[in-house]
Order: sequence, then C-alpha cells, then structure tokens
Amino acid sequence: MSVKTYIPKVAEIEREWFVVDADGQTLGRLATKVATILRGKHKASYTPNMDVGDYVIVINAEKVKVTGRKDEQKTYYRHSNFPGGLTATTFRQMIEKRPERVIELAVKGMLPGSTLAKQQLLKLKVYAGPNHPHAAQQPKPLEL
Repeated sequence: MSVKTYIPKVAEIEREWFVVDADGQTLGRLATKVATILRGKHKASYTPNMDVGDYVIVINAEKVKVTGRKDEQKTYYRHSNFPGGLTATTFRQMIEKRPERVIELAVKGMLPGSTLAKQQLLKLKVYAGPNHPHAAQQPKPLEL
C-alpha cells in the first residue's frame, strides 16, 4: 500500500483576503504572522513548491512599534551600484518617509529566497493610514 502526497491543482486553490491593523503591533511578530499567511502555511493544503497563500492587507503601517532602542539603532541599507553609493536610513526616518516599506522589507526577509517569494510578496498590500481600496474583496479582520 502506497500513500500518495496530495498536490493541489491551480484551479482548486481558494484565496481569501485578510486585513491586519498594525497599530501598536511589534514589527517582527506582525511580519512572521503575515509571512505565514502569504505562504499558505495556515492551510491544510500547504505545498512548499506552490503559491497557495492568501492576500493580506496591512493598515496603519505608520503606527507599528519596535522594542528597545531599535527606532534609533535599526538601519536599512541600499546601494545604487555606483562607487560610494551606499545609503543608510534609520527606522525612524523610514517610518516618517515611507512607513509601508518597513513592513514590506520585514515580511520579505521572512519569505524564502526564491522566485516563489516574489509571487507571494505581490499578495501583500500595505497602507500607511487606516483606509484601503480593497473593500470590494470583503477582507476578514485577522487578530494577531
């Protein structure tokens, strides 16, 4: 007797929409929960080599918290690929300029380093304020 592994068909994958309020949430804990839902690990039909995850809308990104002195010490780096093109930005500066990017980068770091991660990251929608344009999808509130 052999047991076959269940592989879901693309047509069988059902995607839901969830909305998460980042107000007062810790950045890392929020990012792990969101990454789990984007990958689909909360479903029984989870398959590591397929994108079976759900859509996640994160609102109030500007109100996300970090513990300790990370708001002064946490640094984001980017490089322009020119000599001397390294730019460093602190967490506090990033929250003031582009608060959505903080959550996007945290979730991106928790997804696998593959082309599948790019597909999964496209299902993440982050907004600085409390409003989002996805009311038509009827997202369910997600408590973390």
